[in-house]
Amino acid sequence: MPVPVPRQRAIPAVECDQAQAASAAGGPLEEGDHRGATAGGANTAALTLLLIEDDPAGSPIVPEMLDSSGKPIRVRTARNLTEAERLLTDDVHCILLDLALPAPGRATADADGADAGELAVLKHVLELAPRHAVLALTGSGDAERGAEAVRVGAQDYLLRDELDGRLLSRAIRYAVERKRSDTAERKLAEGRLRAQENRRLERGLLPTPLLEGSALRFAARYRPGRSRALLGGDFYDCVRTPDGTVHAMIGDVCGHGPDEAALGVELRIAWRALTLAGLCGDDLLGTLQEVLEHERADEEIFATLCTVDISPDGRRAGLCLAGHPSPLVAGPGRPPKLLPYDNNGPALGLLPGARWPRMQVELGAEWSLMLYTDGLIEGRVGVGGERLGQEGMVEMIRRQLAGGLRGEELLRAAVNEVRDLNGGELTDDVAVVLLDRAP
Repeated sequence: MPVPVPRQRAIPAVECDQAQAASAAGGPLEEGDHRGATAGGANTAALTLLLIEDDPAGSPIVPEMLDSSGKPIRVRTARNLTEAERLLTDDVHCILLDLALPAPGRATADADGADAGELAVLKHVLELAPRHAVLALTGSGDAERGAEAVRVGAQDYLLRDELDGRLLSRAIRYAVERKRSDTAERKLAEGRLRAQENRRLERGLLPTPLLEGSALRFAARYRPGRSRALLGGDFYDCVRTPDGTVHAMIGDVCGHGPDEAALGVELRIAWRALTLAGLCGDDLLGTLQEVLEHERADEEIFATLCTVDISPDGRRAGLCLAGHPSPLVAGPGRPPKLLPYDNNGPALGLLPGARWPRMQVELGAEWSLMLYTDGLIEGRVGVGGERLGQEGMVEMIRRQLAGGLRGEELLRAAVNEVRDLNGGELTDDVAVVLLDRAP
């Protein structure tokens, strides 16, 4: 009884070239890649062929086959699928399967007339070695069966009586390169599909303000700090309750990963549900803190929050701050300024049983109220280490308002200027919400 040969099923030699090339270039490897693979690819080491045939002694293989670099192609032989599985180690580049090999199980005709036994053995090999190149070997005059093998998943087929060493060498190299190309194209397509799905999901998670019946104008600007992301740990929302009060909020979960983004979405949805249920002020923030404590992955995660509730006449607002920067208010004949923040409570998730006082502020008949996250004020100014800060932001908004910017244009200009002052893209998430009231 033959002794089983230990197998390493990490990555076949067909894909080792990509891993080694990425290593040489300093690029990242996907999970499951091994930089220390035993054998290289076709360009760095001799090719290895696994021949699966029930009579290897009668094989038409020419002993001396050379790859493109002139190195001999190594050949391993297996009489059946059990032996083939033991010999299918990671340094095998290509499999040559004789379609006449008896298949495990029955040999009956399939729906389209091909021999189910022969297709079954090919399908078994393809399942056994999904990342290896496979060549199908069939009898002369049976090109239809070979074409069927390619349709099922083989890289190419060869006719037994027309086979010689030169043709087989070229076919092996072609099959290996085609499999590598197919694998790369499949991974690229899968990556694009995942990216499209993520973008659709993230767009769906961004809020749609509920302001029907309100005279207030709403604008928002959002820029996640994570590369290629559409959603970060910052979150915002705005709704109008049946009594005519307009509620707005903006928040920031500490951190920049997908977990923080998901927690921000949960807090935003919870805020909307609680607000529409009639909660506001300290009761609302206390319940949101409970949500955060139950949903966060780590006890050190916290979130800052700013909420405002604007009276139905639009002249007054209640303000609650949970460790968050105070909003900016501006109006005709008065320069932009920050609303009071003396009663700023702690961030959500820091102190059990904390309280968040609600401050009453006068807005007047015509005003613009801007809520923002700290990503807007923590960007650097020039080459030094100085931050823009709240004072710099107030001055920047003053200039832009004086230049006639309003609404979406104002927010776009503000975010772009902050990015330019930083000397490039901001590393933190940025969210800005603007509410305007005009007579």
